[in-house]
Amino acid sequence: MKRTHSSGGRPFNPETLALGYGYDPSLSQGAIKPPVFLTSTFQFESAAHGKRFFELAYGLKDREKGEDPGLIYSRLNNPNLQMFEERLAAWDQTEKGAAFASGMSAISTSMLALLQPGDHVLSSAPVYGGTHFLFENILPRFGIEVTQIPAGDDFVAQLAAQAEQIGPEKLRVIYLETPANPSNLMVDIEAVSALARRLSVGERPIVTAVDNTFLGPVFQRPAALGADLVIYSATKFIGGHSDLIAGVVTGPEGLLKEITAMRTILGTMATPFSGWLLLRSLETVSIRMRRQAKNARALAQLLAEHPKVERVYYPGLFEEGSAQKLIYDKQCTGPGSLIAFDVAGGEEAAFRALDRFEVIRLAVSLGGTESLVEHPRSMTHADVPPEMLQRFGVGPGLIRLSVGIEHLSDLKRDLRHALD
Repeated sequence: MKRTHSSGGRPFNPETLALGYGYDPSLSQGAIKPPVFLTSTFQFESAAHGKRFFELAYGLKDREKGEDPGLIYSRLNNPNLQMFEERLAAWDQTEKGAAFASGMSAISTSMLALLQPGDHVLSSAPVYGGTHFLFENILPRFGIEVTQIPAGDDFVAQLAAQAEQIGPEKLRVIYLETPANPSNLMVDIEAVSALARRLSVGERPIVTAVDNTFLGPVFQRPAALGADLVIYSATKFIGGHSDLIAGVVTGPEGLLKEITAMRTILGTMATPFSGWLLLRSLETVSIRMRRQAKNARALAQLLAEHPKVERVYYPGLFEEGSAQKLIYDKQCTGPGSLIAFDVAGGEEAAFRALDRFEVIRLAVSLGGTESLVEHPRSMTHADVPPEMLQRFGVGPGLIRLSVGIEHLSDLKRDLRHALD
């Protein structure tokens, strides 16, 4: 199956590509679904083939048009992972994808591939706690500086001012998490990508990388807005069943070549079985995310009207005419299913509510078929200093809710019970 139909050359929709792109049943005894290729190594047809495969794998020679890079070893490539990477890249409208053992391995491998001592990263904030730790505690050990800028209405102006202060020769990556975790504040991807292109000088252009975990691949496509790299914790919505850990990056072939080379040496590749599970899940990601978003809209409205809730952070509730609503309307086709809300009474009240849920599970992570609830300040973002979290809008009474596909009436009842 190609990306386009033979009749008129019209491109297939991603929901269709997710069921067949990159797989030829005739090569697997006619099996309609790909088998699991649980092998560490692959037999070469000849010594000359083996030599050629390694020349391509290590970038010793360029690949000819239409040439298959060939299978060598599952730390380099594997059919299950390759099919998943091709299908998600098609969904993101990018050239190439790379699967990883986790979302954090996708982020850290990409950063280490693109950055060198003396480089500077500008990041939106807040970001996931693991990403924050990487930026604040690990990259500086390698001589890489990171400056975090709070997401909000004046983010692009602050970003431009910081970029001018740093200097375009030092700025290498602009990293965005939009919507932000857990505040759901949005950043204008198109405006940031345009700024990065204007500031780029020399042979190392400024790369715009977007963590698209919350809304992608269904409700937001950063590459279409000018972003270079699209990053996911595939554990979340793409995997969608809370039964795997994985990450993925998609983008242009040139950048992905650097990232996959680093992945090969660091060994941060996902396993073949994870690749097979991701292929299974990608087939239903659109159905699941739309059902989850439908439930979330109703729960967000319930929370907005509840007397124990001080504020609700949800893209579907952005005020009409506000800067956040304008960004949302420009770059998103749906609000997703992540809701954050402040309960009156701070951490003590939040913990009381968290301990009363019966349907919604008290656990970290998000994007699974089941609804999950957690306390970011003491759990997923525990490594971020409290004063910094407060500045980013993450207070002691904030709860993050990932809405699943349970029956809406049960979720409503459970939410009211927890808050009453």
